[in-house]
Amino acid sequence: MSAQQQGNIAGPTNKEAFAFVQKLALEMSAGKIEIPSFPDVAVRIRKVLADDNCDTGQIAKVVSAEPAMAARLLQVANSAALNPNGNRITELKSAIARIGFSNVRTVSLAYAMDQIKNAPALQPIRKPLNDLWERSVKVAAMAYVVARRWTKVNADQALLAGLMHGMGRVYILTRAVNHPALFSDAESYQQIVRDWNTSIAKAVLESWEIAPEIVDAVEHFEDIEREGSDTPDLTDVLTIADVLVSFHADPAALEIHLQQATASARLGLSPDECRKALQETAGELAGLRQALGG
Repeated sequence: MSAQQQGNIAGPTNKEAFAFVQKLALEMSAGKIEIPSFPDVAVRIRKVLADDNCDTGQIAKVVSAEPAMAARLLQVANSAALNPNGNRITELKSAIARIGFSNVRTVSLAYAMDQIKNAPALQPIRKPLNDLWERSVKVAAMAYVVARRWTKVNADQALLAGLMHGMGRVYILTRAVNHPALFSDAESYQQIVRDWNTSIAKAVLESWEIAPEIVDAVEHFEDIEREGSDTPDLTDVLTIADVLVSFHADPAALEIHLQQATASARLGLSPDECRKALQETAGELAGLRQALGG
């Protein structure tokens, strides 16, 4: 634990906050980055996808053991974003073939989060956890649209990056449920989030064997002045998706934040173009959010 992470924690829960960050540091140093109530099916899917020789039949066999997740996969496959021609499918292997293995992982993680946020042990934090997840789903859908509309970045990777961008905050929140005194001092809690969010998000995603470019995007997307190459990358996509979700309802704020973000220049975006795109893709965005459970 760095001196910066230990310091700057003030207020009536100082002792509680310090004990909490010590526990976080121990978990990270030991490599024990596990979110409570994480369902086994998501782990099984991750393992089968790790096999380069896996096929749709093997994946379908694992998924079919969890009917609610199978239904979620079919919903994603038939969403407006992934099924623009409206050709509905009802068979699981066909759904997997349509959305691709990358999106199977994305859906499995979305399903896992649905189970986590409804776990009885996490009932005291259900509302903030649900709020965090709803935002992640919104950013994921937006990242998918941004990647496909303005860049050559893989839109499926953008979808997963958006879904995972708040995982550090999710982890901290699920761990803080055992330290209720932290929530009585918002300043201390937010200081912990600021100091630890990025490093924990990186550790969680690496433990799940998420692609390095996604981990890098989640680690750096909040740096709106980040230097990059002339070609937009996944981090740029995630940065813009986060800005659009945060400020789409406030045109003045949206314009200011787009001007501040170096990613905007690399994508060649203007506020008017963004507003037009949001109107034109409203159906896709809503369909993806619903399919992912947000």
